[in-house]
Amino acid sequence: MDSPDEYDIIRLLCCEIKIDPVVLSCSHSFCRVCLQQFWRTKETQECPLCGRRSSSDDPLCEEVCSLHCEKLDFFCLEDKQPVCLVCRGSQEHVNHTFRPISEVISLFKEELITALKPLGKKLKSCEYIQGNCKVEHIKSQADQTEHQIKQQFERLHQFLRDEEEATITPLREEEEQKKKMMEKLNRDVSALSYTIKYMEEMMKANDVYFLKKFPDSIERVQISSQPDPQILIHVPRYLGNLPFRVWKKMQDIVQNTPVILDPNTAHPDLILSEDLTSVEYRIVEPLSVFLIILRDLTIIPVFLVQRVLTQEHTAGMWRLKGVRGGVLE
Repeated sequence: MDSPDEYDIIRLLCCEIKIDPVVLSCSHSFCRVCLQQFWRTKETQECPLCGRRSSSDDPLCEEVCSLHCEKLDFFCLEDKQPVCLVCRGSQEHVNHTFRPISEVISLFKEELITALKPLGKKLKSCEYIQGNCKVEHIKSQADQTEHQIKQQFERLHQFLRDEEEATITPLREEEEQKKKMMEKLNRDVSALSYTIKYMEEMMKANDVYFLKKFPDSIERVQISSQPDPQILIHVPRYLGNLPFRVWKKMQDIVQNTPVILDPNTAHPDLILSEDLTSVEYRIVEPLSVFLIILRDLTIIPVFLVQRVLTQEHTAGMWRLKGVRGGVLE
């Protein structure tokens, strides 16, 4: 070395067990921090021992064993750590299995590449969603879905209103009938009261007069004593099992549809119905070409179905319909 100062620096370098050791291309090893500190002092990137310079921007070479300052040429499969030749023969690694670094590095890289493939697919999926699911599109979806929800509930509400009216109308008609019957009953009460009073007066008359009026009187009593019709409202006719009866009728307009189409996964050329139970595909290609396209579409998870779909072709348009209530449409 050229001066005592440089010698002292080198002598002080790495006097203990090396921390984060590295080996230069000249095969001399040092602590990474010590070497970088020396380079900052010298303002040149050269070996502190032999003075050999490196033309590379980052002349640090491969790392070495922190215990033995030897190159890490092997990999311990049990400890999952790179080791040097001295470590391999030490008591700490007795009965361990070793492989050359060059051998395991290729295997581990392949393993990492395999592990990265699902992440790559997930990234593409996320990028696709990011590109297609803008805030405006999500708002449009929410508005349209809310509108359709309100439409379907309005249909149910209208059905319930119709059923309510259909139940109340005969009740009102019966009410009018009962009112008329009540008016007749009031007239009958007045007539009966008059008849009873007349009979009581007649029985107070002399015998001859009583005998003359008796035939007519007994006939009037027999006519007036007939039983009265049912005047009260037949409440059970209207309230008995009312929710169940309405629910049974609702089944005629509301059916379970086992075909559920997902617009988020549908091909852009597919047109889904508002209730997501049927799909249309407008084509300009020959039929054979379309069948190939349709076959390829089966890999897209657009149909979340439990039963087989049927197809219908009319005027250049294919329509796929689902199963309602166990019957193909």
